[in-house]
Amino acid sequence: MMTGLDFELDSTGQLDEVLGLAEHLRDALWRVDSSGARPVDATGGVIVAGMGGSASGARLAQGAIGPRLTRPLVVSDGYALPGWAGPSTLVLLSSYSGNTEETLAAYDDAAARDAPRIVASTGGALVERARRDNVPVIPIPGGFQPRAAIGYSLVAALEAAALGGAAPSLRDEIEAAADLAEALAAEWGPEGDESSEAKAIARSLHGTVPVIAGAEVGAAAAYRWKCQFNENAQLPAFASALPELNHNEVVGWESARDLGRFSYVSLEDPTAHERNRLRAELTAEIAGAGADPVVRVEARGASRVERLVSLVLLGDLVSIYAAVLRGADPVDIPAIDSLKASMRAR
Repeated sequence: MMTGLDFELDSTGQLDEVLGLAEHLRDALWRVDSSGARPVDATGGVIVAGMGGSASGARLAQGAIGPRLTRPLVVSDGYALPGWAGPSTLVLLSSYSGNTEETLAAYDDAAARDAPRIVASTGGALVERARRDNVPVIPIPGGFQPRAAIGYSLVAALEAAALGGAAPSLRDEIEAAADLAEALAAEWGPEGDESSEAKAIARSLHGTVPVIAGAEVGAAAAYRWKCQFNENAQLPAFASALPELNHNEVVGWESARDLGRFSYVSLEDPTAHERNRLRAELTAEIAGAGADPVVRVEARGASRVERLVSLVLLGDLVSIYAAVLRGADPVDIPAIDSLKASMRAR
């Protein structure tokens, strides 16, 4: 076990769900098939409407597909769809609870525009609408925190992109990614070596504000890391994408030490554009002026989906370990709960 860490603080067993990513990926493929969703010639592209953890899969799917995308794949994280949405646009409505008010509004907007729809959810009002309108439902299993269902939301988004003609089917890559995740979970999990990458990174980042960055696949994973630090470890954390950050954010590192203790995590794909690989190296050097530590992480795997999944699993475990190091329960999200209650009351 990880010395000095009390996993009893993880009151809902989120660590187990993180370690179950391989099973989730495989199960998700079966659940897409069980939905009865059929291919749609969505010449206008594919929109994934969702919030928070329910939208995370689509953001990751964008990175996993990368240059293989042949039509737009857009995340819509609000009450209304983009103005161009219509009958030629496939809309995946993703809400773990099925009661997310923004996603319900987006469903109604898609229906009003006569856009073909698919729903991914555990139930709630969203599934009620879908059943009423004969819209296919990808049944997501209950009992998770929404962010812990990332394998399901990722596969749903990848499959929706394929069904809408926006990308090729990546099922073989998903299956291979599940095999890789299984092996990495054993290597990085709590029963793994105390010097494993996940535990070492968590310890090194303890007491810092993490800034996570990457290019291409790494950029997609960086946002996931940021969100997991926010929700699991209850910490401020920030994510940026290369090469854009080289045109603004990179300037700030020189003065960072005067403001607080920051860390910099560079998520790197060995197959990324050679100029982005160079930028990652140079940016890490510059960040060292104000960040302590600077951590460089290399994705593993043969395909884009595998490399993305390796970074997602690593970040999820690091965030859980970071929570336990802080004595925080990864289930607690009091600020989100309070905000939702205030919204319901008005």
